Amino acid sequence: MAGQMGGQPIIILKKGTERTRGEEAKRSNIMAARAVAEAVRTTLGPRGMDKMLTDPAGLVTITNDGATILDEMNIKHPAAKLVAEVAKTQDDEVGDGTTTAAVLTGELLKGAEVLMEQGLHPTTIISGYNLAEHKAKELLSDIAIDSTDEHLHKIARTALTGKGIEFSREKLSELVVTAVKSVVKQENGSKKVNIKDISIERRGEGSVEDSELVAGIVLDKTKTHQSMPVRIENAKIAILATPIEVRKAETKSEISIEAPGQTRMFLEQEERQIRQAADKVIKSGANAVFCQKGVDDTARYFLAKAGVFVTHRVKKNDLLKLSRATGGKIISSLDEVKPEALGLAGLVEEKMVGNGEMIFITGCKNPDTYSILLRGGTEHVVTSLHRAMHDALRVVGVTIEDGKIVAGGGAAETELALRLREYASTLEGREQLAVNKFADSLEIIPKTLAENAGLDAIDMLTELRRQHEKGNKNAGLDVNEGKPVDMLKNDVIEPLRVKTQAISSSTEAASMILRIDDVMASAKDEHPKKKPDLSDLD
Repeated sequence: MAGQMGGQPIIILKKGTERTRGEEAKRSNIMAARAVAEAVRTTLGPRGMDKMLTDPAGLVTITNDGATILDEMNIKHPAAKLVAEVAKTQDDEVGDGTTTAAVLTGELLKGAEVLMEQGLHPTTIISGYNLAEHKAKELLSDIAIDSTDEHLHKIARTALTGKGIEFSREKLSELVVTAVKSVVKQENGSKKVNIKDISIERRGEGSVEDSELVAGIVLDKTKTHQSMPVRIENAKIAILATPIEVRKAETKSEISIEAPGQTRMFLEQEERQIRQAADKVIKSGANAVFCQKGVDDTARYFLAKAGVFVTHRVKKNDLLKLSRATGGKIISSLDEVKPEALGLAGLVEEKMVGNGEMIFITGCKNPDTYSILLRGGTEHVVTSLHRAMHDALRVVGVTIEDGKIVAGGGAAETELALRLREYASTLEGREQLAVNKFADSLEIIPKTLAENAGLDAIDMLTELRRQHEKGNKNAGLDVNEGKPVDMLKNDVIEPLRVKTQAISSSTEAASMILRIDDVMASAKDEHPKKKPDLSDLD
């Protein structure tokens, strides 16, 4: 970039830097963001298609989850990355509606591009979009209804629709609701759900119908020694965050052996230390040990001889779940292994599941502890099922927290579009045009649902508008019958927060992209500076 001051060029950016500005920069950003939105658009709805993604290592992912698709795509354009972030935020906040959020972002940008061609300034469009966003949230709160326990099962079924597991939806939705209810907590007078408290394990052998809800904890682990018992009743569980092995020196050290007998003495001393470590566990009364770190082979032998069940390399998150379920403390030093620190469970058992063993901890001290064991014919099936169950768990949790639901199938978006057009007519100034375009953008959801189901999008959208103008605010598109029906009566419902979050994040992303009028891509430094060597400094 060079400017002329007194005829002398002034170099500001390094050689090779690319710069795009003005209308070209805006157009480039909008095109890139819309291209990403279009990439996931065909996955929306119960009749949406899947995407197959492969990484450089050759691993294959088959999914129709918008957040997963955008996360796996190797997106380089910065504006396109913003759309991917919208889907990720939607997934983190509510679990579902990721494709909706991405598609809506693309449509808002498409509408903004039309308005800019008509002469509207980007800041005017952003102002109108923000007005429409706040009004849309207000209208959503007005059309939302209170949820009941019966609605939770319907919410779960809706979230699982279109994931390739339609024949097992009833069973899986029952697992989801029971599991989520078990982790509901009261905080400051409101309900909170942390689905990380629900353990989900998967095994690729079997069928989806073999999936089950276990009253306790399931770990994809095995015992560490063949001589250990496979079944421990009335288990007293030691939960260790420390290894059962000889501690290695923290600094580099050498052992000098000068006489033939010293090697034997050294090995005997090491074995004695391991024996003492194992004895601390045995004397505490623990008959089951779950260790986050390693357990020495010799320690396994001594523990097996004492009839103690041991497994190691347990994930930290699983230790936390074990602690919550059994009431045991997470022990960071073997000197702290005392009877009062142990957790309690009715049964610890290693069982064969498919072609491998898994550990089941049941009859826990905390009875409201559940794990979901997912089964499937192939690893791809069970991985896809895991993503679907995560979405279902999250939306059920959100519904319990907020207690509000809205009709699905494009019903909420069509109603919002109708009312936002009425709101736009009350505005003065050019923001009115942006609010109208926002309303048009919302209709991309029912339009896409129709297209993905092989229906005539214009006919379906026209009929939906007619139904809503008659006052049928819950009328949405039934893709099986190919006509608008009452979505609440058809049990197609979604949490209120899925809609509000999708509208908020897509509006924010579109506004951010519209504000950009200058893109500077730095060239890669051919001679990167080396970090200074501080080792010689005093």
